[in-house]
Amino acid sequence: MLAARSVALLFGACLAVSSAGAAHINAITVDGSINPASSDYIQQAIALSEEDGAAAILIELDTPGGLLSSTKDIIQAILNATVPVVVYVAPRGAWAASAGTFITLAAHVAAMAPGTSIGAASPISAGGGGGDQRDEEGERIDVAQQKAEKFTSAFIESIAKERNRNVEWAVRAVEEAEAITQDEALELGVIDLVAANRAALLEDIEGREVIVDGEPLTLVVAGAAVREIEMTTLQGLFNFLASPDIAMLLVMAGLLGLYVEFNQPGLLLPGIVGGVCLVLAAIAFQILPFSWVGLLLILAGMGLVAAELFVSSYGLLLVAGLGCFLLGGTMLFDLPETSDLTVSFWSVLVPIVAGFAAFALLVIYAVGQSMTRQQTAGVSELLGMVGRSQTPLDPEGRVFVRGEYWNAHSDETLPADAKVEVTAVEGMRLRVRRATSGG
Repeated sequence: MLAARSVALLFGACLAVSSAGAAHINAITVDGSINPASSDYIQQAIALSEEDGAAAILIELDTPGGLLSSTKDIIQAILNATVPVVVYVAPRGAWAASAGTFITLAAHVAAMAPGTSIGAASPISAGGGGGDQRDEEGERIDVAQQKAEKFTSAFIESIAKERNRNVEWAVRAVEEAEAITQDEALELGVIDLVAANRAALLEDIEGREVIVDGEPLTLVVAGAAVREIEMTTLQGLFNFLASPDIAMLLVMAGLLGLYVEFNQPGLLLPGIVGGVCLVLAAIAFQILPFSWVGLLLILAGMGLVAAELFVSSYGLLLVAGLGCFLLGGTMLFDLPETSDLTVSFWSVLVPIVAGFAAFALLVIYAVGQSMTRQQTAGVSELLGMVGRSQTPLDPEGRVFVRGEYWNAHSDETLPADAKVEVTAVEGMRLRVRRATSGG
């Protein structure tokens, strides 16, 4: 009996040790732009993986690109990580464009799913600011763009060398915006393998030796438990707001809400919604680098559209305001640092401005109609009304109009109970004449 109990205790202890030492990997999904929120998410996930003893951290990546500053922070975290970082461009149809190319190349293990692509890492800078020069043939050179390209070329070259990947292709991805499929990337030595799914990926990299923190490390990940690390609520909100398209929508929705509230005071709801949208837009502007010139142009456009209500410009102010909206929208996030983050012109900006224009025209039309419509309330409503004299008018007397008794004055003598028509309102007295019709 004692021996049986000892065996049971020994077996339980072995299970406990086995369970405590069971390997696990952490996994995160980055689906969208590379911005301060997603950068913070990746860095925190790497730090957590280092703390909890994960065998590796898996980053499933699908991004069109993003901010170079945020990309730099992510690259630093990956290159200095003490836990293996596996970047997997997935699912099928995903891409690691621009900033995603840097992140994939920096990983200890770089993998892609079938039907994915990588590349087009050229910096986009339509803002300028570095001055222009001419080459030997007299062609114009954008110095700011050239400086950004040289910097990013050197950056991606150093990453590729660190991970023993194809340096020549990495440089072409920046200088020539070259993009390739997963099979081409594998053939050129840009990535380590192509895997159909996560399970196949972990099986394929089992036993692979990588250099982590300067020391060789053999990956033991096959069959390991996968722990998903989700974005915090705040990170999710910031990641949502870090889209220039969303920020532009919030700005226009906020301005539209205030526009409605100013035209119809007391509605409250449009003003509250507009205020909330502008607060969220202000948060987005703290996340994304933006141009004050673009923002001021949008505000100027709002002012010109509002001025159309009070100035008869035959639509010129409205057209000028809409032009400011379009110009300001294209410049709002057009800074050298933003790389790929710009407002979508045809799919977002043009529909927004068109919708705002339709609403403004509707308001202007309604205001114009109300100004030409005959007044139906107030003292001026009495003009043209027909009533009856309660006393003789010679020339003063009293009349009954619109259910009320009024003091009245008539230029001709009228008997009591005569039909009278109101011709003017003079304070608390009416000027009347004999009515020719109505009653």
